[in-house]
Amino acid sequence: MSRSVTLVLVDAAGAPLGALPPFDVPSPWWQEVGPVVAEARRRYGVEVAVLRLLTGDAPQPMGGTVTYLAQVDGPPATPLVPAKLDLSADPLRAPYAEPGGPARSLAWATAELRRLGRPAETVTQQRTWNLSAVWRLGGPSGTAWLKQVPVFFRHEAAVLRWLGRAAPGKTSTLLADDGDGRMLIEHVPGEDRYGAPVEERLAMAADFHPVQLRSVPDAAELVAAGVPDLRADALPGWIRDRLAGWDTSPVQSLLAGLEARLDEVRGCGLPDTLVHGDLHPGNVRADAGRHVVIDWGDAFVGHPAFDALRLVEGLADDAAAPVLAEWCARWRAEVPGCEPERAVELLRPVAALRLAAVYAMFLDGIEASERVYHATDVDTYFAQALAQLGPATPSDGYAVR
Repeated sequence: MSRSVTLVLVDAAGAPLGALPPFDVPSPWWQEVGPVVAEARRRYGVEVAVLRLLTGDAPQPMGGTVTYLAQVDGPPATPLVPAKLDLSADPLRAPYAEPGGPARSLAWATAELRRLGRPAETVTQQRTWNLSAVWRLGGPSGTAWLKQVPVFFRHEAAVLRWLGRAAPGKTSTLLADDGDGRMLIEHVPGEDRYGAPVEERLAMAADFHPVQLRSVPDAAELVAAGVPDLRADALPGWIRDRLAGWDTSPVQSLLAGLEARLDEVRGCGLPDTLVHGDLHPGNVRADAGRHVVIDWGDAFVGHPAFDALRLVEGLADDAAAPVLAEWCARWRAEVPGCEPERAVELLRPVAALRLAAVYAMFLDGIEASERVYHATDVDTYFAQALAQLGPATPSDGYAVR
């Protein structure tokens, strides 16, 4: 699948210039703009910085016809097509999605790399969307990544700093951050493991367990550093707050019973830990058998079973069973008398409901043109929560699946 791309151009001051003729790129994913930048250079000899998505006609954010706003330093030689463009400000717009935003971020990053004694010789834009903007910076001392995130992900730098001290080698190395969403991160060799087989997910879970175990005594420190507190006492309110503007009638019984359910989870005896929050295999890079967990923007302090359930999401029950069984066995060995199996079952619908709340937070925190990326996610996870909930029982108002 490919996408047909139109780039609407503005200059460094944000003045509209017109649009380049449409062109195709083979990569379908709308947020991946590296191929767009490269093809604009190849076809039209123009260097662009893609700022943000303007329109997309596919029901999911891949393929189809896509229009982006992009910045150039001056009008290209190619004749431009007139383009209607609403350039009004949006209070939810990310700083990197404004004209001049990428240049400001790259100026910070290249200055930091010079300070570290590893100047950048090449800069390549890789991604931009409502959850991050990413550039690759290369030089004689190796590759670093500039990642800039919106306000709801800004605790990622604090997580990376803690991991660098407490669990070195388990994630990417934070080289610098500006406290305002920009991070410089050391390159991690290998490939993202989307679609990893069960055998590899078993290894991922085993590799990740020591990180969560190490975080137990530091839970309060992590919360104090800005990592969201989604422990049992805080999680129900956090979910309800983020779903406040949504029709929650499909999941009302689950919402009403959250405190009782989480009391049961607490009784299972597992400690609160650092939770990655989005531990699917695509957020794990593998190289020569070594697994490194990346992209910690969804991290929080809470129950470790949320990560186990995310790691097996989408697998058939018989494929997920050995991953969960080994996860439970590790925790039983660490905390004699705990009941990890029951905790997992109790948290299945809560895990889906939490993800619905996460996507609602994204949608409420981003400008209208970018909401297409997450438009169906809240309803998808409401449906998943209901599927995991099981029939209610007269005794306690909820059932364990």
